[in-house]
Amino acid sequence: MNTRPAVLRMSFPTRLIPARRVVVTGIGLVTCLGVGKDKVWNNLIKGQCGIRKIDNEDFPPNIPCKIAGFVPEDVLKPFTSTEKRQLSEGMMYTLVAAEEALTDANWKPETPQEQERTGVTVGMGMNGMEEIYRTADRLFQKGYREINPFFMPKILINMAAGHVSLKYGFQGPNHSVSTACTTGLHAVGDAFRFIQRGDADVMVAGGAEESPNPLSVAGFSRMRALCTKFNNHPTEASRPFDKDRNGFVMSEGAGVLILEEMSHAIDRGASIYAEVLGYGLSGDAFHMTAPRTDGRGAYRCMLAAIKDAGISPTCIGYINAHATSTPLGDKAESQAIWRIFEQCHQKPLVSSTKGALGHLLGAAGSVEAAITVLTCQSGIVPPTLNLHQSDTGVDLDYVPLLTRDWKAEIRTALTNSFGFGGTNGTLCIRSFDKG
Repeated sequence: MNTRPAVLRMSFPTRLIPARRVVVTGIGLVTCLGVGKDKVWNNLIKGQCGIRKIDNEDFPPNIPCKIAGFVPEDVLKPFTSTEKRQLSEGMMYTLVAAEEALTDANWKPETPQEQERTGVTVGMGMNGMEEIYRTADRLFQKGYREINPFFMPKILINMAAGHVSLKYGFQGPNHSVSTACTTGLHAVGDAFRFIQRGDADVMVAGGAEESPNPLSVAGFSRMRALCTKFNNHPTEASRPFDKDRNGFVMSEGAGVLILEEMSHAIDRGASIYAEVLGYGLSGDAFHMTAPRTDGRGAYRCMLAAIKDAGISPTCIGYINAHATSTPLGDKAESQAIWRIFEQCHQKPLVSSTKGALGHLLGAAGSVEAAITVLTCQSGIVPPTLNLHQSDTGVDLDYVPLLTRDWKAEIRTALTNSFGFGGTNGTLCIRSFDKG
């Protein structure tokens, strides 16, 4: 006799809720091109480069890569010695960028309801690496009593988001992403989805990366991932799509965007930069560090963002490419872009701002999302520095060396980020149109 209870089958009515529109109302940037949105943007469109020689005597001389992108040293001056003991550099960069973004958006809520409807999603690629090896050395050389009591929270990936939440009292979704070089974009994309679904009205979203240190530079150098060919000419080292590219250049900083539900922003009179239309993700399932040579993962990711935005590929006028200046990656991404837009009469402009900024790893995706927002707002496309002759095998306009005017009434763009492990992300962003 069957004594198992009958399965209770229930049906639920389907409730279709229109996705809420999400806009960008604030931007904060900390990069090797400067601190502050306006300074970074102005330096970028002037064609300046922030890469320089590593002059830190802590770096062993036999590490083959001698260049990196470093933020201005005075960015950490506002922090007390106690705060520096508790916070990693990446966390401090996040707090600086978040303060600028929140001020830019004119959003620092004080009522419980507003604080509960404001969330934070900030990711980091690597955090506390220098702190880890210095602490280990201190433990073995000087003993247990020399360990910083804040060591553990100082190295946790989610603490950048945590400290922003603590400082401003934000009690909405508190989320952290760590997906290698896709981190910053995934953080912004996830925040976009939180607002779309009604989990929050405002999200502080972005990514951060601490300064290149001897261990990280040595590690990437051993992988032969870093540029070593231009050690004596740092500003020429990061050269996306160029036939002489030799690897990426490590950089540091943070990018933070304030995302907001559109009617919430309009009702409070906020200035709106642009609208986030879509978000796509994919996995290569191919190799630990190398992309698929045909760019299939990037292709599927971009198509997913376009589909999520509910538009046609013909609407895309610009792509801020991931293009880190590696031989395989730049070509694979170019193949993916060409596959999507080959049949379009007017193909999008494509540029990689890593020629100017280097590769900010966990912060790259959010910094480049901010740049894409400013591109859509201004109609000025930043250039790909150091691109003299491409070898990608496809006929794309990579906006070499000089800025370009983007003359369109409605400007729609993609921004790509791809990371180790085959993790891919794309955002679709459009100049703001209330209609």
